[in-house]
Amino acid sequence: MNTRFYNAKILLTREDKSFEILEGELWVKGNTICYIGDGRNVPLEVVADLSAQKAAAETNAQEAAGNFAARELNWDREIDAEGNLIMPGFKNAHTHSAMTFLRSSADDLPLQEWLYEQVFPREAQLQEEDSYWLTALANLEYLTSGITAQFDMYFFQDMVAKACVDMGFRVVQTSGLNNFGGTLEELEEKYLRLNDYDELSSYILGFHAEYTTSKELMEGVAALVQKYKAPMFVHNSETKLETDECRQRYGVSPTQLFDTMGMYDFGGGGYHCVWFDEADMDIFAKHGLTAVTNPGSNAKLASGIAPVDEMRKRGINLAIGTDGPASNNCLDMFKEMFLVTSLAKLRAMDASVMDANEVLYMATAGGAKGMGLLDCDCLAVGKKADLIMIDLQQPNMQPIRNITKNLVYSGSKQNVKMTMINGKILYENQKFHVNLDTAEIYQRANEIVARIK
Repeated sequence: MNTRFYNAKILLTREDKSFEILEGELWVKGNTICYIGDGRNVPLEVVADLSAQKAAAETNAQEAAGNFAARELNWDREIDAEGNLIMPGFKNAHTHSAMTFLRSSADDLPLQEWLYEQVFPREAQLQEEDSYWLTALANLEYLTSGITAQFDMYFFQDMVAKACVDMGFRVVQTSGLNNFGGTLEELEEKYLRLNDYDELSSYILGFHAEYTTSKELMEGVAALVQKYKAPMFVHNSETKLETDECRQRYGVSPTQLFDTMGMYDFGGGGYHCVWFDEADMDIFAKHGLTAVTNPGSNAKLASGIAPVDEMRKRGINLAIGTDGPASNNCLDMFKEMFLVTSLAKLRAMDASVMDANEVLYMATAGGAKGMGLLDCDCLAVGKKADLIMIDLQQPNMQPIRNITKNLVYSGSKQNVKMTMINGKILYENQKFHVNLDTAEIYQRANEIVARIK
């Protein structure tokens, strides 16, 4: 599938984590971006590659590079962006997608009661096929929010991978291994197999959390990290209770415990990272780890506000996740971006902290870095075509004074006009193109909810 976007504003990510906007064209050949520019002086090899059955020898280099008509090339589709913004897709760097069946069923409870009395008993009733349809439902919502990749931790991971691949959605998974389920052998087997399942599927070592996992199991995870010299992710210091109890058990914080066990020797990071102290942040900085903040979930469960500005000052890579639809309910990256910056300002009592551009970087390239998706972290020639189109012709994006600030402070899902993953348009003008029937996805999800009490 060869696609040409023209008459577009294109959001480019600089090496210093800032942004610039280019007005022009973006071309996609197959699943890869092959050209970004003003449509003139296109490299000869790009023109020749896209020529409709025309031999490059028939046209001299000057004509091919400057005087050709782009519309005459071999396009499957040409899209007039009409002055709208093309930008990298958002990366949802922490979620439990199939928890869509728990949306609005266990609200307004503190985390421990929510988890042990509401979530765990219902999760025990899940069947393997359920994860397929419940993940598919979450993927539809991700697409409407401009999310092009998810970092998932949940049950029946083969079904999660299959649902994503069937729909054309990019997924990174990690294990929820804990005392209640999973084995080290299964973790290793999935790490090897699901990393080789499909180009849209990858897998990172991990486990659920310190407070749900025995020291023996954690030592086993650490051994796999050392064996494969691989990164590791885990829920980390989400609540004060979790962090205090870890100190009571081991005399150190979760981060310090994981570090002494060698779990962070090869990278990775943690989800939530709310109750971090100076030593925890130093460890993350030293190992080049990623802290994934989940402000919507943490606010709803009253878990606290992560010290993202302090982490930023230490050069820690930061990413954003929605968490699951049971603790957040809404899988919306626009809401999360606004919460990241506004809660950081409130925590510091300083309106200048966490500039909107820094938050936009977290939601795109920062998440991609943590998820190991360096081939689709930004818009550039040779990168995978994971991109979205933002409708600027909406009241909340006008006047067009500062587009990146508008995205964070006033943008919403209503502005997502199109979502493309791996060169395929999966959502456009409020319609899905995902190889699954959306009505069946909704029906299956409601049947699952009716069965599980």
